[in-house]
Amino acid sequence: MKKLTLSVIILLFSITLQSQTYIKINGLSALVGVPQVGIETSIGAKSTLSIDVFASFWKSFDGKPMQAVMLTPEYRYHFKEKYNGLYVGAHTGPDAYKLQKWNYWGTNKYEKGLGYRIGATIGYQKKLSDKLTLDAFLGGGWHQGFYKGYYTDGTPGRYESATKYNKSGEWLPYRGGIMISYKL
Repeated sequence: MKKLTLSVIILLFSITLQSQTYIKINGLSALVGVPQVGIETSIGAKSTLSIDVFASFWKSFDGKPMQAVMLTPEYRYHFKEKYNGLYVGAHTGPDAYKLQKWNYWGTNKYEKGLGYRIGATIGYQKKLSDKLTLDAFLGGGWHQGFYKGYYTDGTPGRYESATKYNKSGEWLPYRGGIMISYKL
């Protein structure tokens, strides 16, 4: 544990020594009580590495479970200059969820499981000052989920007949918002 703590401190100290590191919060998702926070740092002339965490702690929404956590490390290529202008990103990351999938809305079914995502993001960053930047972005891709399906009304058992985990893969939009970024 001490080695892990020391490694994290060294990593964070190294990142803050780099003058082009930003901490970020998604203003749109924060308004609805679903925080998304991250950090973005320079790794090349027109390249950055962004890592963010998105989490929904809602026990339910309209009586349906709505909990999810997504970790998204992303490589970004900036066409003009870093932190200013159009960029594209490629990402992959894990997620965990207890929610009702879009194709079960209006039913008494929900899913609890794990998954991973592989996708892309397109965005535009606008410098407001030397320290503040806005980052508008949209992203999505392939999601592969491993879940167990249950009933929301207390019906015992699972609604699907998979022995261990049911599997589901689909193309989805799953990222978006306006990040407010502060330069460290």
